[in-house]
This record gives sequence, structure tokens and C-alpha cells, in this order.
Amino acid sequence: MILVLHTILLIYCFAIIALIYGFTKVNSFESLGLKPKTKFSIIVPFRNEGNNLPKLLDSLSKLKYPFDFFEVILVDDDSEEVFSVQDVVFSVKIINNIRVSNSPKKDAITTAMNTAKNEWIITTDADCVVNENWLLALDNYIQINPVSMIAGAVTYDFTNSFLHHFQQLDLASLQGATMGSFGIGKGFMCNGANLAYQKSFFEALNGFEGNNKIASGDDVFLLQKAMAKYPNKVHYLKSSNTIVITKPLNDWKSLFYQRVRWAAKTSSYQSRIGIGLGLIVFGENLSFLLVIGCWLVGFGNTYLWCFSLLAKILVDFILIHKTNRFLINETRFYLISSFLYPFFSVIVVLYSLFFGKYEWKGRIFSK
Repeated sequence: MILVLHTILLIYCFAIIALIYGFTKVNSFESLGLKPKTKFSIIVPFRNEGNNLPKLLDSLSKLKYPFDFFEVILVDDDSEEVFSVQDVVFSVKIINNIRVSNSPKKDAITTAMNTAKNEWIITTDADCVVNENWLLALDNYIQINPVSMIAGAVTYDFTNSFLHHFQQLDLASLQGATMGSFGIGKGFMCNGANLAYQKSFFEALNGFEGNNKIASGDDVFLLQKAMAKYPNKVHYLKSSNTIVITKPLNDWKSLFYQRVRWAAKTSSYQSRIGIGLGLIVFGENLSFLLVIGCWLVGFGNTYLWCFSLLAKILVDFILIHKTNRFLINETRFYLISSFLYPFFSVIVVLYSLFFGKYEWKGRIFSK
């Protein structure tokens, strides 16, 4: 068993080091000097987001981009309350979601596609706010690069609570893995709160066909289809001007269900590296718990167990710290989170495998 645990650790460390290397290979892009040419349709699925949508719309109204060069399509997914738009200086419309699958968000995006006027589509979430140079940076990148899909960064607007910092560290690890995977040419993950692609590209990929039985994954599955067919057309835009800010969850139950929802789609990944990395991460988190158990009962060499724990904590810290520097976030509560996260992660994965039900936007889903 000792040999197996250390073998898993070795594989895990090599994988994270590869992602750290990939992270450094993704060049920053901060160009804003080109005259805007690209017209965008921004799609925002929502359900009961009356408190959040005004903040998103306000941030869009502050964009340093011609207002006639973008439209906003709000897709109402059976909200229990009526939301109306007032006093905006750009084109915005609210349409009702047309449900045809088990995935409300994929249906919402597909519904909006039928009314979108522009070739470039951007998806974001109702609880987000965007940088004033968001569209300008995207436009400048599109003008310079032969690209059909662009993934971007997402971070939290968090308080000083441990729960919020725990989520931020987890998100930073995911964002770091995302950038790192693109840096080694194996992008397999992105975030639908900051994803842009051409409408014709979406159609060439047959949209969400093949995975619309899974409630979430409107971003990841589309990206993986794109990487499988047109990898050179899919880029990651590492720019401080395009970081989208979203809200963390405020209780552990909601966080647990969110992570279960995320874990539920992993088994349906098309990307082999995505599946492989998911198995490696789960294996190492489980091994981490076993190492702690062996250490506490005095089984094996104590110094060797300490080295194993510190090796994982160190490589994780390097990736998370690099990501947080890019996202302009502090790395706080890291040590305690490093010991808590394996417990949380393993429970999430086991629950997802054996139960799979979760709550999302007031509705119950199963994987």
C-alpha cells in the first residue's frame, strides 16, 4: 500500500507541475489599441435573479465599447418573479427559455441563438459583473488571431469569511488547471461565465447535441467538442481586462450541491486528459486521507508521510499562488483548506457516483 500511495503522489505531482509549466506558457494579452470591429451577442440565462441582473446590466453599461456593437439577450428560465429592464443605453431583450432537454442552461443558450443578430456569441451568468474593457480586449484579440472560440478567466467577489476563501482557493485551482491545460495544448475545461465563440462555429459543432441529457456542462462539453475537431481555433485569453467576477455561495450545502453538479459531468468528458486528470486528482485526494490516517496510527515511516503531505501541499500552492497573482487575489487560509479539501472533495465524488441528485436553482436534478 505504501508503494501505491507514493506512486499516486508522484503521478499527481508530475501532472500539477505540467500544469504549472503550461500556465507560464500562456502569454498575457493586454492590447486595447485597435478600433472596434467585432459585434457581439451576449447571452445570459437566468432564473430568479432579480437582485443580481441589475448589477450585471450596470457593469455592461460601463463598457468602453460602442453600444451599437453589442446586444444582450436575457433568457428567462421559468422564473418565479417577473424581471423588467429599465434605463439601459444598449440593446437588451428578455425571451423565455424553450425547454427541450434535461439541461435548462443549454436550452437557454440554444433558444437565444435563434434570435442572436451577431456572429460572435458570449455567454455569462446573471450573478456576474464584467470589466469595462471586456469586449474591447476580446475584439482586439479576435482581430489579431485566427480564432473561433475564446475561454476567459473567472474569479469571486468574496468577503473575508473562511467559506468564501475556501471557494476562492478551489476556483483558483480550477482556473490554474484551465490555463495550464491550454498552455500544454490540451485545453479541456473552461467557464461558461466567460466564454465566447462564433455562431457558425457553434453550428458546425452541432451545438450541445450528444450531451444535453446532463443538466450542466454547457461550457465544458462544447469546448471539448471544439478541441477534438478544431483545436487550433480554440484559444485561452489570459488578460486582466477580461476577468469576469462572480459571486461565491454563502452556505456549505449550496457549495456541496454545486460541486456535485460539477462532478456529475466528469464521467461524460470527451477529453481523455480531462478524465485522466480527474482520476489522478481524486486518487491523490483519497491517498492524502489515507496518508493522514497512517500517520496518525503510526503505520509506516512518519517522516516519509510528512514528506508526502508537504509535497502535495507545495505543488498545489505554486499553481494556486500563480493563478491568484493573475486574478489579483490573496491566498489566505491555504493550509487549513489544504487539509479540509480532500475530505470535501472525496465526499462530493462519492456522493455523485452513488447518489447523484443535487439541487440547482430551486430544482432537483440527477446525473
